[in-house]
Amino acid sequence: MIPSAFIDDLLARTDIVEIIESRVTLKKTGQNYSGLCPFHQEKSPSFSVSQDKQFYYCFGCQASGSALTFLMEFERLDFISSVEALAARLGLSVPDDRQRQSSEESQRRKSVLLQLEKAADFYRLQLRSHGQRAKAVGYLKNRGLSGPIARDFGLGFAPPGWDNLLKALALSDEDVSLMIDAGLLIDQPEEKKRYDRFRDRIIFPIRDLRGRTIAFGGRIIGDGKPKYLNSPETTVFHKGRELYGLYEARKSQAKLDRILVVEGYMDVVALAQHGIHFAVATLGTATTIEHVERLFRQVSEIIFCFDGDLAGRNAAWKALLIVLPLLSDGRSAKFLFLPDGEDPDSLVRSEGSEGFVKRLQQADTFVDWFFRKIQQDLVSKNNDIDTISGKAALSKLAMSYLNNMQEGVFRHLMIDELALKTGLDKERLQAVTAKYAAPAMDPQPVAEPGLADHEEISESVDLALALLVLQPDLALEFNSSEYEILLGRSQDNLLAQIALRISSDGLTNPGQIMSLFSDKHQQRQIRQAFDYKPILGASQLRDEFVGLIQQKLKLQQSETKKLRIEGLLNKNPSELTASERQLVRQSFPTAES
Repeated sequence: MIPSAFIDDLLARTDIVEIIESRVTLKKTGQNYSGLCPFHQEKSPSFSVSQDKQFYYCFGCQASGSALTFLMEFERLDFISSVEALAARLGLSVPDDRQRQSSEESQRRKSVLLQLEKAADFYRLQLRSHGQRAKAVGYLKNRGLSGPIARDFGLGFAPPGWDNLLKALALSDEDVSLMIDAGLLIDQPEEKKRYDRFRDRIIFPIRDLRGRTIAFGGRIIGDGKPKYLNSPETTVFHKGRELYGLYEARKSQAKLDRILVVEGYMDVVALAQHGIHFAVATLGTATTIEHVERLFRQVSEIIFCFDGDLAGRNAAWKALLIVLPLLSDGRSAKFLFLPDGEDPDSLVRSEGSEGFVKRLQQADTFVDWFFRKIQQDLVSKNNDIDTISGKAALSKLAMSYLNNMQEGVFRHLMIDELALKTGLDKERLQAVTAKYAAPAMDPQPVAEPGLADHEEISESVDLALALLVLQPDLALEFNSSEYEILLGRSQDNLLAQIALRISSDGLTNPGQIMSLFSDKHQQRQIRQAFDYKPILGASQLRDEFVGLIQQKLKLQQSETKKLRIEGLLNKNPSELTASERQLVRQSFPTAES
């Protein structure tokens, strides 16, 4: 992990204008700089860069962030690569939190990566020249794959035998150790055995966004088990984060606008063979938050491809729940369900690219799949959604999910759709389902005497957040355990995160604070908070901040108690403990036990 203090220092020493001006033409306009936005097409400049606050903002597409964020978005780099790029520009080395170990571990990682690259070269060579390559070559040709596609994806062949790779690369004990760390060898010290992990398999190199080989996938030739085999987790490979084919997709197209998520390596390669170069595959895991966050940094639309059977639809629903809190204005997700017995590989070979693209165009939208799935679930539990009680159940279930979405136009359109399906107007729907929503929204704070003299502030900006970024030392008014309580409330999560970082690291620079968050909605909230201009004096600001945080803590305590009581009321009374019965009686004094 890169120390946060290093990142803060890096941003403090970086001029965002210099970073952006080397890539975008900027013109001085008053205190700021402006130009055409690099993140969307426009004819009139709406892209603004503040040298004082060290962040940028586009009034057209709402792109915003620090110098670090700009590099991530413009160059399509991950966080670590962006930090490394900024550090290299200043002639700095990126440290590790574990200072004494960082140099050794960094060198070890480099050695593991080198060993993996040597293995990739070995497997590619075997596919071209090994005496038993015919089965592998025949398999790939039968799947319709050409030489150029095999080259682009670096496909290889692990010959039959227990020690082909071991003999080729293990020239020393250190090489053997590195191969074990890289997941290339299976080590059984109790039996004093070491042998190749991949044997008699088509090899699919797994690359990171920089094109480095970090792992392998192997497809058995014939009927052996398992059919597919992945490298284990290593210091350079984490299955829940990486996606097969993402490097190749980015390399094939200068500008990706969508990505298709499929199940297998062969699906990705077969689609590329037919001109569909925007497919990626998860690596033996379900879709994770890290997967989705990484994909949304690359594109605005993700299409998930699943089998049409029950298992496939259940997997699709899990993916939807991962995506739901990450959706915001300008982002979208779709769901493509395949016919029984088909996969993308077989479909694109039988229907061609035009047929497959047509299926993509007909994929279910997020809205369609969300409402169809929850309606099906209710019907399966004998709820008639055409009745009043059925519509009430639909409202309760849908709002429990929709309240986990980011605030924005898309969320409001989802609620509009629910209102249409239930026959309730939007305001009444939100009011009657408020007690079921998870989490509930804050009530508007009641103004206290002497604390109302503020300029108008956007309703979407939390006043406590605005006060905090205006006067960062306010964070010290409460301890970390109190802010950690607020982390559990979605509407206070951003405030709590910033307060904790200010308390622990002393952050005060807008660019430093902005760099902590890649989510555009959060960045917009921070930018609006920095624009807030109070009229009150410092002591009054402090009093108001303390009052607001105390109110939030009280609300959280109340909500926690309410949820606990609701849980107790749903239990059989005979199962309640004495203390639980006492809590219920205190909450409902007239209730009989």
